[in-house]
Amino acid sequence: MKTNKYFPFVPVDIPDRTWPSKTIEKAPVWCSVDLRDGNQALIDPMNLEEKLEMFQTLVDIGIKEIEVGFPSASETEYEILRTLIEGHYIPDDVTIQVLVQCREHLIRRTFEAVEGAKNVIIHFYNSTSTLQRKVVFKKDMAGITDIAVSGARLVKKLSDELMAQSDIRIRYEYSPESYTGTEPDFAVDICQRVLEELGATPENPVILNLPSTVEGSTPNGYADQIEYFCRHLKGRDSAIISLHPAAT
Repeated sequence: MKTNKYFPFVPVDIPDRTWPSKTIEKAPVWCSVDLRDGNQALIDPMNLEEKLEMFQTLVDIGIKEIEVGFPSASETEYEILRTLIEGHYIPDDVTIQVLVQCREHLIRRTFEAVEGAKNVIIHFYNSTSTLQRKVVFKKDMAGITDIAVSGARLVKKLSDELMAQSDIRIRYEYSPESYTGTEPDFAVDICQRVLEELGATPENPVILNLPSTVEGSTPNGYADQIEYFCRHLKGRDSAIISLHPAAT
């Protein structure tokens, strides 16, 4: 195997890193992604009845935030979410999360899907990695930032409209997809712009998800990237940092 044809992972330079000596002193907030990310990994994805049973199991064990799917991805995913809402399967103290790409028609379809729910996290994303900028989007950093900011603007607009006509409570989550393959400073910058567009405050923070969609290093490298991000993000108290080590 010609290993010399690959570029080595470039670590983040943090000689005074603090994460190795930190300990968890209180329980973190858990969001189950079994119904979406877990289901995506199955050879035979769950059908409606199986998803309803899984949702009820997650509720029974005490999970309060549950990612139920990608309702704009297919009619099946859309109908599963509508069944949960219209069948009153979601307790008042449970927040459902839906995932959507930063594409206008998908965002609008997602908002149609969540009508009637009480507590919702709209989790929107776009890829920011060096490779996907070049190969998939064929855009520079400014072009990728525009995708994220435009998505955030539409999500905020549709949220304001929906909350004005119902008692739904909507929170926001943004992911720079393929975070581990993104330049640290660019990841900070694009998330900063999204926070500003959504009007994040310490009282109403936005969740920023830093996914390890594709592993590029050992876990300590991911930890360094997280610490770097938290150190350099302005208005850190207006953001909740969420981790998604998807491909460990």
